[in-house]
Amino acid sequence: MSAVVKGNAVVGQSGGPTAVINQSLAGVVEAVAGHDAIDRLLGARNGVRGIVEERFIDLKGLEADLLERVAQTPAAALGSTRDKPDEEYCRGIFQVFEKNNVRYFFYIGGNDSADTARIVNDMAKQAGYDLRVFHIPKTIDNDLKVTDHCPGYGSAARFVVSAIMGDDRDNASLPGVKIDVIMGRHAGWLTAASSLARRDDTDGPHLVYVPEARMSEDRFVNDVAAVYGGLGRCLVAVSEGVEDETGLAWGERIMQTSERDSHGNIQLSGSGALGDYLAELVKTKVAAKLGGKKLRVRADTFGYLQRSFAGFASPVDQKEARLAGRKAVQYALAGRPSGSVAFRRKPGPKYGITCFRAKLADVARQTKPLPKEFINAAGNGITDAFRDYALPLVGKLPEIGKL
Repeated sequence: MSAVVKGNAVVGQSGGPTAVINQSLAGVVEAVAGHDAIDRLLGARNGVRGIVEERFIDLKGLEADLLERVAQTPAAALGSTRDKPDEEYCRGIFQVFEKNNVRYFFYIGGNDSADTARIVNDMAKQAGYDLRVFHIPKTIDNDLKVTDHCPGYGSAARFVVSAIMGDDRDNASLPGVKIDVIMGRHAGWLTAASSLARRDDTDGPHLVYVPEARMSEDRFVNDVAAVYGGLGRCLVAVSEGVEDETGLAWGERIMQTSERDSHGNIQLSGSGALGDYLAELVKTKVAAKLGGKKLRVRADTFGYLQRSFAGFASPVDQKEARLAGRKAVQYALAGRPSGSVAFRRKPGPKYGITCFRAKLADVARQTKPLPKEFINAAGNGITDAFRDYALPLVGKLPEIGKL
């Protein structure tokens, strides 16, 4: 550990927001308050874009009631960015830090944000500039390496489970085939959460498809036909990034095979392309397998609502997101080497976590897939091992009644 250095701090938010990303921001603000080592806490508008443009607001001394309202509000209060800085971009960040005597940098985001933190930290080392850089994890995708889970995931999973519970009852009321497309371009953590909606063998989702288990057209058609033949209905949860048997994402497959209009647009309804495509397979090929029966088929793409809803965030997720922000500041002021805040689950039946510092290089630009033990042998469902992992993160779920 090195001695505490005196100067200013910058905090920013990056990537897709979550329902609890502002809890992490509040944790940083709270932990910085009252520490003489940090003169000013500068909030960067729109992440790294705001840093290079020097668009800052002073957060030290923010009123407690306003901070608490912000903490309970979804989406990024400081504004976010999709910029993925290269070395030249990070050089501009570093120059702004030198100009403003910034000695602490707290960046709330996913693996790209961790990579930005890594590059800036390396530049500071090379220049002999004393800078403490801490990445504070967030992502609804739950796909960051090292940490047991990510702030933001539990709340998004809670939303997905609750939506699927209601959708299953809707599907039971008016039987048919319902397809729900859930976020997860490269990892199936969020789609897997849909399985927590099941209370018995008749509950949906009856089929769950994730990117880690390839789904051929034949498998999809046969699976849906089998479930419908047995139950008279079928609810499907599928990741937006699900792959076909060759490893090609279905989204890319659709773009290659779908008819296009004169402007080059796919003849599907915009961002609902995957759901629409799968629904068409049900109407044609599944129906044919069921003797030409006309099926009631619907598809929804959950979209941004999974991360931007208000008032329903997981209590555990809120608490841990705030803790991650506080820990980043505590590590920095304790003179710890730059790094990323990570969670380790405590052993034993009672849920709990401890925090530790992970190396930035171990988190940056990497993705953690859904483990094989969480996917059933058929590749179309989720195991009980996942339920044990995920239930503590989502909090108390609605109670469903059936007649």
